[in-house]
Amino acid sequence: MIPPKPASSDRRGTVAGLARGFRRDLLSALPAKLYRAWMAEFRSPLIRTALCNDPALVRLVLQDRPQDFPKSARLARGLAPLLGRSVFVTNGEEWAFQRRIIDPAFERGRLRETFPAIHDASVAAVRRLEARAAGGPVEIDIEPEASHAAADVIFRTLFTLPIEHRTAAQVFAAFRAHQDAQPIVNLAAILPWPRWLSPPHSRRTRATARTIRRLIADLVGARAAAIAAGTAPGDLATKIMTTADPVTGRRFTPAEMVDQVAIFFLAGHETSASALSWSLWLLAAAPEWQDRVAAEAREVLAAGPVDLAAVSRLPVARAVFREAMRLYPPVPMVVRETTRPERLRDRDLPRGTQVILSPWHLHRHERLWADPDAFDPARWDSEAGRASARDAYIPFSAGQRVCPGAGFAMIEGPLMLALIVAALRIGRGAADPVPVARLTVRGRDGIRLRLSLRD
Repeated sequence: MIPPKPASSDRRGTVAGLARGFRRDLLSALPAKLYRAWMAEFRSPLIRTALCNDPALVRLVLQDRPQDFPKSARLARGLAPLLGRSVFVTNGEEWAFQRRIIDPAFERGRLRETFPAIHDASVAAVRRLEARAAGGPVEIDIEPEASHAAADVIFRTLFTLPIEHRTAAQVFAAFRAHQDAQPIVNLAAILPWPRWLSPPHSRRTRATARTIRRLIADLVGARAAAIAAGTAPGDLATKIMTTADPVTGRRFTPAEMVDQVAIFFLAGHETSASALSWSLWLLAAAPEWQDRVAAEAREVLAAGPVDLAAVSRLPVARAVFREAMRLYPPVPMVVRETTRPERLRDRDLPRGTQVILSPWHLHRHERLWADPDAFDPARWDSEAGRASARDAYIPFSAGQRVCPGAGFAMIEGPLMLALIVAALRIGRGAADPVPVARLTVRGRDGIRLRLSLRD
């Protein structure tokens, strides 16, 4: 089965033209040759960019010499209204300090403690979908439902709040508005904007970011008061806010914590919702795989307590979820920057070159994958598939900057997918989705599915 893929553009364009194209969709603005190229350059008087698909270059940038290819300062400015100085955009000692505090919260032992919250949010999502299909088959856009479910997971694990809590619901609504207002690449991220000049963010982008950060600040303030009073629950927020950096002894200030919660929510909500939505659509389009996931889920999840160990007994759901993230990586591109002149594949790149690593193109590269555009979860059980994954699969990035929540996501995604498919039969909607890249890879007009109760 060949799922939807955006058409590519083979036209040469100006910086302004590319910026306009990126605002509509990052993927269709780029040429088809990138699915075969090892490296491509874009040059203009204002910007120098190199997109690298060569696995050796990907390893060089992410694993061998990450200190020489820090996160792009331009991308940080592009996302600054929402993310501030969060761990997603910082570099050097500032980033290392942040990771020393954050990483312990996502260790395996902590995942066992947070699993009940993940499970409860997943069950709540199934109940909402069952209610929508109770009167008979119904067609819905699954993206808002997946966003609701992923947001519920984040709030339950971070702040012990279900999504029905008023503040949680307000943050969720504000993030949906920000998703529409903020493209993944904008003028502030593309142009070499002077540091003394305010970046060119839209009024709507700034307004939605202010709303989100104000609501998060209220949550952080309330939690700080609960910690001081000795009444705080032992969730992720409490763990992070009470962890001292083992090197400096310093903890996050409230303002720093707001930055981190913003990226936790963006990374754990938008990306998880994207991966779940595409996983469900792919199963709707491949009913034989849907039946396999449903049978596995009913056998495993009905056999006893649903705990962390049960998720390891869902290999089919896990393979489907991994394949969905291969075809539709939630974050389609990451941007690094050269700190000195570099020579990559016999090309000289000056200091300040934007180096783009594209999971979207890498995961579909015609020289690295067999049938790269096909949906085939069985590839993960083959030696060829495992070899391709080692060279060309980075949905969570790689190296020292690998996403700290990767293990969390690989528990949440397969579990939620299994529970939903065990309860509901899923079919394709009236129109297939068209993937576009904004903050994450979503459907241009949503992702339509037809739901009916399985029993």
